[in-house]
Amino acid sequence: MGDTGDGIKSERIVFVTVGTTCFDALVRVMDTMEVKKELLNKGYTHLLIQMGRGSYIPTKSSGEDGCLVVDYFTFSSSIADNLRSASLVISHAGSGSIFETLKLGKPLIVVVNEDLMDNHQSELAEELAEMKHLFCARPQTLPHTIKDMNLETLVPYVPGDAKPVSKLINRFLGFSDD
Repeated sequence: MGDTGDGIKSERIVFVTVGTTCFDALVRVMDTMEVKKELLNKGYTHLLIQMGRGSYIPTKSSGEDGCLVVDYFTFSSSIADNLRSASLVISHAGSGSIFETLKLGKPLIVVVNEDLMDNHQSELAEELAEMKHLFCARPQTLPHTIKDMNLETLVPYVPGDAKPVSKLINRFLGFSDD
């Protein structure tokens, strides 16, 4: 697993995104030795953190002594390439980040930001976790979630077809079906 056949391990990237928010609790827990150890135990080699407006600065690492390679950035015009190259995505509970990741078929751990008032995002994350499309955690439970996750149990997300609903609304409004 993760070996290219010539003794060189292939990159297995964990991409972390907090979106445009400040979610220092997620960035901070990703910077712990406990989380990094669990990711290494799962065969991941690189950790890339998109830290948004947060003030906590994670520790960079070049991967010496068998550690994870760790890098970070604040914002990017698009994280699509980061999502595509990731072997695992750890994300805040924003619906855009969740559905973009699921549509790419990437394993996903959604970490709920409990500091947000009226956190409707947790309901979405918990419902999708119940349907086995992703894993859901809180910052304090993330190390345990990573340790216990079995990617084989995830069910691929298939986007719904909005056409029947659209047709019904059009008919109701008196528009033709074409």
